[in-house]
Amino acid sequence: LRKHIAHCIVTRRGARLRPKINGCCAWRKHRLTKKTIDEFTMSQAEGVLVTGTGGGVGQSILKCLQDSPYRVVAADGAILGAGLYAAARSYLVPYASAPNYIDRLCEICARENCKIIFPGLDAELFALANARARFAEMGVTVMVSAPQVIETCDDKWLTFQFLRAHAFYAPHTVPFTSDVLNELSLPFVLKPQRGGARSQGVFVVKSRDEIAYCLSRFKNEKYIAQEWIDGDEYTCGTINLAEHCHGVILMRRILRDGDTYKAFVETNDALTDYVRRVANVLQPFGACNFQLRVRDNTPYIFEINARCSGTTHSRALAGFNEPRMFADYVLRGTAPQFSIHEIAVLRYWQELVVEPQRIAEMQTAQCLDGDGSRM
Repeated sequence: LRKHIAHCIVTRRGARLRPKINGCCAWRKHRLTKKTIDEFTMSQAEGVLVTGTGGGVGQSILKCLQDSPYRVVAADGAILGAGLYAAARSYLVPYASAPNYIDRLCEICARENCKIIFPGLDAELFALANARARFAEMGVTVMVSAPQVIETCDDKWLTFQFLRAHAFYAPHTVPFTSDVLNELSLPFVLKPQRGGARSQGVFVVKSRDEIAYCLSRFKNEKYIAQEWIDGDEYTCGTINLAEHCHGVILMRRILRDGDTYKAFVETNDALTDYVRRVANVLQPFGACNFQLRVRDNTPYIFEINARCSGTTHSRALAGFNEPRMFADYVLRGTAPQFSIHEIAVLRYWQELVVEPQRIAEMQTAQCLDGDGSRM
């Protein structure tokens, strides 16, 4: 191995041999250090690009891949996105709504030998789904579902119609109008029809006065009203490849400010089979997250996210690492393998210290090499 690496990286200058990694002289006396070998090996590794690393989903994906054999490249549109400072290399990118967003990602994939893109933000899903063919021509696989699947999941009215059309249980859902009480009883859940993350814009409506207030406040927006299901709430992860769901993990959860605050991995064969059946009908690609509540032993799916979840790393801690399984499948041809064990996950804030000069360098160069920091 040492001879092979030396052959690959040394150049002759006069009588002195000097290996080069990223243009830097590594040694002068014909000796390769372990650090030099590790750096060179990683520089030749296949890259994976993780977007939206300033948010919880992107950071969760980073954590799942940081001990993998793949070189992780982070991207985000905000200079203070924490994940930018915890990857082998990072890039500032335009927001997904910008006309040069896809061009910038293509440029990064070509430069960094990235073979996979993991989206970390809902706002990126449509742009990436519509550009799948362009990335495929470059040999890049995007872990994103087909546009029609994303549309079904992003629009909660379409989600409800999909579930009911295939005889799956779902909370009764109607467009929010002044006639809402003809369809639902109090309390009910009010939420934006499209998009939404971390329960933003979601309300539990408990009185007629609150109905009147919400009708006035959201008169220019599309909201849906959803039956209140009183029961334990679950977030369920799935890995989906070749139009088949290869695995499911169930996590009963406690929320705080819309985020999973405490989670409990559970084994329930009936619920696992149910989620798998829904996934096989929906046919997402890669990771897909199902949120549901159980009332009287009946699971009611109230939301589907066709992407990784903010709890993706928590699932990996329980033996179900969706990003790693996807990467191994695409880059190694390895079928998904996992062994789930029941654990409790108690989540908390963690600090990442970044020197001011690194932030300034990122601002100037729009690109930054990692310094060994991890999330």
